[in-house]
Amino acid sequence: MGPLEGLRIIELQGIGPGPFCAMMLADMGAEVIRIDRTGAAGGLPRKEKYDLLARGRRSIRLDLKSAEGKKILLDMVEKSDGIIEGFRPGVMERLGIGPDVLLEKNPAIVVGRMTGWGQEGPIAHVAGHDINYIALSGALFNFGVKGGPPAPPLNLVGDFGGGGLLLAFGMVSAILKAKLSGAGQVVDAAMLDGAAILSTAFFGQLASGSFREGRGEHPLNGASHYYDAYECADGEYISIASVEPQFYAELKQRLNLSEENFGEQMNPKRWPEQKAELAAIFLGKTRDQWCELLQQSDICFAPVLRFAEAPEHPQSLARDAFVKVDDIVQPAPAPRFSATPGAVSRAPARRGEHTDDILAEWNYSAEEIAELHKKGIIKGLD
Repeated sequence: MGPLEGLRIIELQGIGPGPFCAMMLADMGAEVIRIDRTGAAGGLPRKEKYDLLARGRRSIRLDLKSAEGKKILLDMVEKSDGIIEGFRPGVMERLGIGPDVLLEKNPAIVVGRMTGWGQEGPIAHVAGHDINYIALSGALFNFGVKGGPPAPPLNLVGDFGGGGLLLAFGMVSAILKAKLSGAGQVVDAAMLDGAAILSTAFFGQLASGSFREGRGEHPLNGASHYYDAYECADGEYISIASVEPQFYAELKQRLNLSEENFGEQMNPKRWPEQKAELAAIFLGKTRDQWCELLQQSDICFAPVLRFAEAPEHPQSLARDAFVKVDDIVQPAPAPRFSATPGAVSRAPARRGEHTDDILAEWNYSAEEIAELHKKGIIKGLD
């Protein structure tokens, strides 16, 4: 059932990093119950089966603006290990279910708060998205092609790497502490902080004077010839990362590169001409031909695949890196555990699909559930 089996997490409906955090916890065996709004779906996908971030948990629809709805939430919190919310700072407090209230109900509860800017500061209250948070962290300035504008790497760095994963790590850390001490706490996870901490190594290089900021200025963001993506004869791309001397030596050997032109690896003045020569070489064969020649070498090579292609690569197939749930191919739970492997326990739930079942588990009678439906405090499927 996964290493987090036995933990119960309440997730308040959100988009992006909060659901990703909840998915990670559910994949690892935690029981995660999502509380959806009784009204419109908001930013959730219309076809819920394709909302893969919602996999692995059940859904109850609950009006948290009502006194009875808040009471139900607090009943659930009393028997849970954590709660995740992604509202703007102050919203939970205005609803009357802020951290102080939750911790009073359950002193061991861990309250995970996912925001962009953090819980305080001069812009904490304003709206933003992934690109804004990674822009303020300094990371975005260094993504993109030399001579071009900053290019957002989808929303992987802010929402998911610097957001959802950061909160998941924080939740597990705080829950572990609560199990040892009996005391819960608040986890303040901000995507601004997350994008910054992902950049820690580069702040060290900046302090040492070895980091030149900008697109195409660093060996790892397009400046060097030995770490880049190159177009092939068929319009597809391959990637090489021959950073260490032994890997660079194999690159030279495999491609018959001359010492005269490629003997100096770390001279930035030579990189443009070296890159141009490599570009011409890689244009001489198709991506598949380069895979045949180089995939089993130590030059650090991989084809640049589309999302649609990735699940069928032999390495992914050998590791079962993707699974099919409800006929939808998706990444398998990660990381992997030898004794308590994670799993996708269920397909994404429809909003309110488990409302009655969940309330029954909290000892609400059939009559009480029917009355709550009648008052609009709870709701099932539309």
